[in-house]
Amino acid sequence: MWLTCALCAVCVMPAAARAAGAPGSDDITPAERLIFLTDHLHGVAAQTELDYALIESEQPSHSADTVKVLVVSADNAKGDAQVSDHSGNVALPIGGLQCNPAIIYFLEHDIAQMQGLTGGQRRYFQQRLRLALAAGPRIETVPSEIGGKSVSARRIVVQPYLNDPNAERFAQYTGKRYTFLLADDVPGQLVQIRTDVPGPNNDFAHPVHTETLSFQSVLHKLPPPANAPAKPSNAPRASR
Repeated sequence: MWLTCALCAVCVMPAAARAAGAPGSDDITPAERLIFLTDHLHGVAAQTELDYALIESEQPSHSADTVKVLVVSADNAKGDAQVSDHSGNVALPIGGLQCNPAIIYFLEHDIAQMQGLTGGQRRYFQQRLRLALAAGPRIETVPSEIGGKSVSARRIVVQPYLNDPNAERFAQYTGKRYTFLLADDVPGQLVQIRTDVPGPNNDFAHPVHTETLSFQSVLHKLPPPANAPAKPSNAPRASR
């Protein structure tokens, strides 16, 4: 079953992987489990907003987009967390997952960019990233800092396009690196996702393009509208 799932898109893969990951199955790697199958929103109270900054290296920092995850039910127990950016609510292929939906948001955004930049097939880029995580990359424990506070984070680094037989079609992205940083002491657990396209000769000290989604802040117990019926998950959120 897991080999079949390897052909699926990265953002729908975990739903099938959950079934494959029944007791006694070791098809799912620790990296996949940490990124997709961990209950990142456990411990987050209802009506809590987690804010993330989405920044591209070509953009000035003041133009960063804010990606918001609204945890509607406590612990996201109902799987009803909502994601929005400058365009409003964003529909994502969550498939009932309990992982932080900001992760899915970033990967969907990144894969759409890769498709637009190279003219390649969306499913192809999804599959390469999926297979890189399924290969069992190392999980390192590293120090990090959030709001001036030191935290212990887990880091996963993958380069999905290395040794890709089709890499000559998009040679400038062959060395592209994805870095996932997660920490238990951060609400929602996601510290940062970062992509780097290296400079000439695989120079990551001087990347030609970098994009990050980084945790910024948490707003607790936002008041729901008084006596208002619950809106569907795709309803636009009122501005604050």
